Amino acid sequence: MSPLLTETLTHLRELVRHDTRNPPRNIGTGGMFDYLKPALPGFTHTLVDHGAGAVSLFSVRGHPKVLFNVHLDTVPASPTWSRDPFDLLVTDDRAIALGACDIKGAAAAMVTAAAHAKGDCAFLFTTDEEANDARCIAAFLAQPRTYDVVIVAEPTLGEAVLAHRGISSVRMRFAGRAGHASGGNVAQDSAIHQAMGWGEKALDYVASLAHHRFGGLTGLRFNIGKIEGGIKANVIAPSCEVRFGFRPLPSMAPDDLHAAFRAAAPFGLAEYEETFAGPSLPSGDTALAETRRLAARDIADEFGLVIGNAVDFWTEASLFSAAGLTTFVCGSGDIAQAHTADEWVSLEQLQQITESYIRIIDHGSA
Repeated sequence: MSPLLTETLTHLRELVRHDTRNPPRNIGTGGMFDYLKPALPGFTHTLVDHGAGAVSLFSVRGHPKVLFNVHLDTVPASPTWSRDPFDLLVTDDRAIALGACDIKGAAAAMVTAAAHAKGDCAFLFTTDEEANDARCIAAFLAQPRTYDVVIVAEPTLGEAVLAHRGISSVRMRFAGRAGHASGGNVAQDSAIHQAMGWGEKALDYVASLAHHRFGGLTGLRFNIGKIEGGIKANVIAPSCEVRFGFRPLPSMAPDDLHAAFRAAAPFGLAEYEETFAGPSLPSGDTALAETRRLAARDIADEFGLVIGNAVDFWTEASLFSAAGLTTFVCGSGDIAQAHTADEWVSLEQLQQITESYIRIIDHGSA
């Protein structure tokens, strides 16, 4: 095992030891941050508690052109973990712990890289990504800071991912009129029947978009995740709530998609509320998105990174892109391991991403 990897694993062991599960969002300004600040000597640190478990640490050395962002919160550990999720286990080929893949392994690599690189650098550590409540980045972007490029760490196998889908979550409520199910007015009065009719039209609409493409991605990802309503089998349902989500291509306009999904419910729609939204990467209309993707590709090439395929999962890189910053995603691990029991990241990936971050820091200051 190389000294570089040993150092990264030492940092990772400490980071995973701290419980940053989100929910329950019980994350404060101590603990893990008390470790990170002295682990980054020579940096100026700004630690901010944004409330509800959202804490950011902005650490800067010199006058960097590149900003690294990584979230330190994790999903809850599933009950099928075979061991203590907060105790790092290192085997011959992998490091196993909650958050090792998503994405504390990359955070540990950043700390190691800062110690070995000579260049200026800036890190934005956050703890609200898993809550779908981007307070930390929103507050950061409200300040007058400018960088040539932002690199957001998520599991990408160490490759530079230039594009991914946006995301939208929606709550709908259909209103009906209760009555006896023996009547002939069930189809019109039942809120559940209305919801099912809407679902059929929505699925047809999604199928009609299957030919749309951007950066290797195809069509609209769509999921009806929850339908809840009614009283019992012989009572016409007076109310029904539907939760659904969609993930558009960068070239798709979310407002147009929302309008189409609303129009699929010609009657009985009492409420339509978008509960979470995140833009695509890169942001902008088709022409601007492609221009931003090519700009990010050129920079990733300069850093000597392998250009990866566009991905279906959402990241906060899109928030930086929407603010006009050239942004791509690059971190250790495979997204297939994220959020799983006995989550792991390969030692080869940790070694590779640490070396890549050192190279980027030194190149970005050249």
